[in-house]
Amino acid sequence: MASHDHAHIDDGIARHNSLVLAGGQMLGGACATIVMTLGGIIGTTLAPDPAWATLPITSFVLGQALTTVPAGMYMRRIGRRLGFMAGSLFAVAGGLVGTVALILARFDLFLLATLLCGCFQAHIQYYRFAAADMASPAFQPKAISWVLIGGVAAAILGPQLVIYSRDLLSPVTFAGSFLTLAIVACLSFGLMTQVRGPALALQSKTGGRPLSEILRQPRLLVAIACGMISYSMMSLVMTAAPIAMLACNYGVADAALAIQWHALAMFAPGFFTGNLIVRFGKETVTAAGMVLLAGCGVVALTGLEISHFWGALILLGLGWNFAFVGATSMVADCYRPEERNKVQTANEFAVFASVAFASFLSGRLMSAFGWETVNYTVFPMVLIALALIFVLILRSRTASDHA
Repeated sequence: MASHDHAHIDDGIARHNSLVLAGGQMLGGACATIVMTLGGIIGTTLAPDPAWATLPITSFVLGQALTTVPAGMYMRRIGRRLGFMAGSLFAVAGGLVGTVALILARFDLFLLATLLCGCFQAHIQYYRFAAADMASPAFQPKAISWVLIGGVAAAILGPQLVIYSRDLLSPVTFAGSFLTLAIVACLSFGLMTQVRGPALALQSKTGGRPLSEILRQPRLLVAIACGMISYSMMSLVMTAAPIAMLACNYGVADAALAIQWHALAMFAPGFFTGNLIVRFGKETVTAAGMVLLAGCGVVALTGLEISHFWGALILLGLGWNFAFVGATSMVADCYRPEERNKVQTANEFAVFASVAFASFLSGRLMSAFGWETVNYTVFPMVLIALALIFVLILRSRTASDHA
C-alpha cells in the first residue's frame, strides 16, 4: 500500500471539505439527474434517427471523458477550490444553451448543451478524491462515502426539478428544466468557494514514479477495471430505462420517479458503505456490488411492469455504489501523495471513456434489439469483474503465505 504524507493529514479539514463537497454533490447530482432523465427522452423527439436517441447522454459522458485530463492538470496548478468553481461555470453555460436548443428545436445545440454539462460532471468526479486528500487512511473510505451521500439529496431534488420545471417555459416542454439546471449550477459555484485546504494541490516537484510504472500494479489495474465495469454497466441500463418505460406507455413522471429511486439507491448506502469497507474489505464490497448489478439484469428480464423497472433500477444503484466506492478506495491504495493527480486523472479518463461508449451502445442496442438485450449485456461484464477480483485476492493470499 502506498504511504501517505502525514504532514498534510488533517481530519478536521477533511470533514469540513466532505460536508461542503456533499452539498456540491447534491447540486451537481441534481444537474446530472436532469440530463440523464431527459436526455434520451428529448433525443427521441429531436434526433433525426431513433438510433441516435441516446446521443445526448453520450455527449454528456463524452464531456466528462474529454474534460477529465485537462481538469486534473489545471487543478494541479490552481488547486481544488478554483478548479471546482470553474467546473460549475460549464453547467451554467450548458443549462442556458440547452434552454435555447429546446426553444429552437436544435438537436446539435442540445448535444453541445449536454457536452458542457458533462464537463461540469468531470469536475464533480474529483469531489470524492478531494475529500480524501487530507484525510487519514482510516478516514478516507468514510470521507469518500460522505461526499457520495450528497447524491441522496440529489436523488430527491433532481427528479422533482424535472417534474415541476418541465412546463416552466411552456409551450416548450423541458426548456424550463434546463434553465433550472443553470440556476442550480450557480448555487454550486457559490458553495465551491468554501472548499478549504492548501492553495495548490498536494504535489511534489518530483511527480513520483512514471504513470506507466504505476499502472503495472495488478491491484490498480483491477481497481480501474472494476470502476469501468460498474459505471459503464450502470450507464448502459440507466440510459435505456426511461426510453424503455415510455415505449411501454409509462409517462415522463413515472420515468423520473424511477430514476429517483435509482439515484437514491446509488447514494443512500453512502451512510454505511465506508463502514462496510472497513469491516469486510474493499475487494469483498466491490464483488458484492457486482453481484447486485447482475441482480438488476435478472429483475429487468422478468417483466415489464413498473415494479420490474423500479426494482431493477434500485438494484442497479445499490450495485454501482458498492462496486464503485470499493473500486475507488482500491485505487487510493496504489499511489503516493505526489502521484495522486496523475493516477486519479488516468482512472477518471478510463472510467468515463468506457461510460461514453456504454451510453452510445445503449441507444444502438435499444433501437436494434430492445430492452432485453441491454440487460443481457450486463452478465458477461460482471463475470469478468468477479474473475479479476478473485484472481487479485488469490494473488494477495499467495503473497502473504510466502511472506
